[in-house]
Amino acid sequence: MEQKGADRETLSCSICLDLLKKPVTIPCGHNYCRICISRHWDVENYTYSCPQCRKMFTSRPVLVKNTMLASLVEDLKSRHDVAPSTAAEDVACDFCTERKRKASKSCLNCMASYCEIHLQPHHEVIPLKRHKLVDASKKLQEKICSRHDEVMKMFCRTDQQFICILCSMEEHKDHDTVSTAAEKTKKQRELQESRAVVQKNIQDREKDVELLKQQVKNINVSLQYTLWSSKTVFLKWVR
Repeated sequence: MEQKGADRETLSCSICLDLLKKPVTIPCGHNYCRICISRHWDVENYTYSCPQCRKMFTSRPVLVKNTMLASLVEDLKSRHDVAPSTAAEDVACDFCTERKRKASKSCLNCMASYCEIHLQPHHEVIPLKRHKLVDASKKLQEKICSRHDEVMKMFCRTDQQFICILCSMEEHKDHDTVSTAAEKTKKQRELQESRAVVQKNIQDREKDVELLKQQVKNINVSLQYTLWSSKTVFLKWVR
């Protein structure tokens, strides 16, 4: 039976933003790739906290593999290999009558989902070409404003919520509003910048570790030389 809710977003690491690799769960309940959380704590310089909820730990937690998450990740990978359009595989075409085909797109204007065959009019009929098509989704109603029954194409940064055009001219008219596309671009840029900072910190810490290793090596060489010199002087004194 297919695991519900085991999608790419819920099975991704919030540090590297990729599918979990050797997933571990820390005491606060959040999950990370073993190497990502280990490097994060290396960068924190002997202070250990959760990158998501910021809960502090008095000592570095022992990382134990989360076998259930690891199994879900492998299951998700296998389903992606079999069906590339997994985001739409559970959405049925609203216009198929006998055998329901898998929908490839949903229309926010028609509030319906279409398979490739029934989607053709949206590519050929001029009025339908203006409709907004998105990846097939069962949650179409969530994209519609409950107050004005309009597609929510705007985002209110003041209230941190999606709104429709009419909302932006009424209760949100004095707020900082942008299109959903503009907000998405901003969030993606911020995410990339945050990821770049994390990667730089990791690289800097790796350099520090290499430097520390070299210093330890030099100390060991110096110690060996000192011991050798002391032994030589002692032997001469005995003779």
